[in-house]
Amino acid sequence: MTIPKRRASSGFPVNPDGVPRTVVTTSFSFASGAQETKFHKHRKAQLLYSRYGVMKCEAQQGLWMVPPQCAVWIPPNTRHNVKSVKPVSGYCLFVEPGALPSMPRLCSTISVSPLLRELLARCVDFPILYPLKGREARLVSIVLDELSAAPVEKLHLPMPTDLRLRRIADMMMADPSNWAKVSRWAENIGMSERSLNRHFRREIGMSLGRWRQQMRIILAIQMLSQKKAVKFIADELGYEDASSFVTMFRKILGASPARYMAQRVS
Repeated sequence: MTIPKRRASSGFPVNPDGVPRTVVTTSFSFASGAQETKFHKHRKAQLLYSRYGVMKCEAQQGLWMVPPQCAVWIPPNTRHNVKSVKPVSGYCLFVEPGALPSMPRLCSTISVSPLLRELLARCVDFPILYPLKGREARLVSIVLDELSAAPVEKLHLPMPTDLRLRRIADMMMADPSNWAKVSRWAENIGMSERSLNRHFRREIGMSLGRWRQQMRIILAIQMLSQKKAVKFIADELGYEDASSFVTMFRKILGASPARYMAQRVS
C-alpha cells in the first residue's frame, strides 16, 4: 500500500482529525496576506507556528497574537478563527486529545525553541501514516516533550462577551491613541465608572486599565512585524514619545521592541 503524503504548503488531502496518529503535521503559506478562516474546531488539539509573519487567533476567551517564532496552542474542540494581515508562513501540528495533559486548557501563545522549530520542520516531511515504531515515532515523542516544556508568552488579550463591555473593547481597539479616562468610556454605554470597572474585572479577570495596556502590546507587536518605526507606533498608540513606549514594552515583555523582534527573526 502506498502511504499518502501531505501536500506541500496547502494543507492535508484528508481530515487530520481522522488520521490514526498521535501527531500529524503540515506546512502552510499565504503569500497574499489578509487571510481569515471561518470559526471552526477540531477534535484534536492544534498548534499553529509562525515562521514569518504575524497571525491572530480568536476564540471565545479572547485574542492571541502569534509573532514570528511563536505558536498558538488551541485545545481540542475549541471554536476559533485565524487571521493574518501580511504574508505568513508556518507549520500546523495536530495532537490527539490526552497526549499532552500538561498543556493549557485555554488557547495560549507559546515560545518555540530552536530545537522544537527544527523538529516541526522535520515532521512536516513525514508521511501522514508514518510508522508507529522507528525514527518518526521517536521524533514525534521528542516533539511532545519539547512542546510540554514550552514557555507561555504574555500575548493574550481577553475579550468580554457582555455586549456593552465588548462595545467598549472594540472602540478602544479602533482608537488605541485615545487615553480618555474610564469615566468617559463608561458614559458611552450608560454605565457608571465604578460599575464598568467591576463588570470588566469580573468578566475578564483584569482591570480596564490593565486590559488597555495589554491591547497596546498586542497592537505594537502587530505593527513591529510590519516594520513600522518605534516612533510611529508610539504615536499610533498615544504615547508622549518613543521612550515612554519602549519603557512600557520592556516592562511587560522583558526586552526592548527591537530586541524582542530580533529574537524572533527566522
